[in-house]
Amino acid sequence: MEEKIIGKYGERVGYTATELEKFHEGGHRIRHVSHLARAASKFSIQAEVTQSRNCNSGHVAGQTFTLDLDGNLITRLCPNKMCVYLVSQLTIPVALINERLSEGLDPNDFHFMRYLRCPDTGVDCSGYGEVMVRVRVIPRIK
Repeated sequence: MEEKIIGKYGERVGYTATELEKFHEGGHRIRHVSHLARAASKFSIQAEVTQSRNCNSGHVAGQTFTLDLDGNLITRLCPNKMCVYLVSQLTIPVALINERLSEGLDPNDFHFMRYLRCPDTGVDCSGYGEVMVRVRVIPRIK
């Protein structure tokens, strides 16, 4: 089963036979891809806007950004307009969630960055606006 998952992954990303052989070195990538493949159909990552003030991109409380476990935004489940400054902040929580899933741990039980802010400081601090989102893993709706 594991080799089938790795084989499919290798095909999807275009690995050569040599690259696929190298991919097996160390074991961490095999564990990671295998665990994420099993979880991918069950879960998504969601960032929900919890606070927004003066956002130039128009993000408002209650808006959600949905990503697959690989960290790809599922655009039909996201706002039409997405701020690169806010979306870029999702890098660390997505990596933390991936690491937890690859180790067989509860993906929502990470310590840091459950909530994050865009890097803008808001008009009171010489910025423009400010947005905060809550990041969590949610069950996929079938």
